[in-house]
Amino acid sequence: MHITVTWAGEKMRLEGRGASGQPVTMDAGADHGGQNAGARPSEVLLMGMAGCTALDVLSILQKKRLELTSFAIDVEADRAPEHPKVFTAATLIYRLEGPDLPENQVKQAIDLSLSKYCGMVNTLKKAMPVSYCYEINGNRSAVAPAP
Repeated sequence: MHITVTWAGEKMRLEGRGASGQPVTMDAGADHGGQNAGARPSEVLLMGMAGCTALDVLSILQKKRLELTSFAIDVEADRAPEHPKVFTAATLIYRLEGPDLPENQVKQAIDLSLSKYCGMVNTLKKAMPVSYCYEINGNRSAVAPAP
């Protein structure tokens, strides 16, 4: 895999592109010399992790022919207070809604993503503890370590 991050020519704004050719704009806040014209790189990292597992879970649930009316993943992450301010822990919160979503099938899809398919989560699990829970039609599970 190859990506390029290029300075956009103004203050702290950056543009990232990978093989897909799709741009990802990143910037710093005004307090760090930027214009708040894009996501912070740390946000992009967490979005990448959530996006990776989201695509897995969506694919698995579609193969199971389960109908979703909405799907989202929240990530709550902790960071060290001192530089380099690494992430110290993250929790993925899967939020699903649909007419018939058996909990065992949803959990199985999430567990497969977290243990087998999602390279982003499995890479970050080597650097910090990752946990998860899921909410099906408003009913939330307990938080557990990612398998």
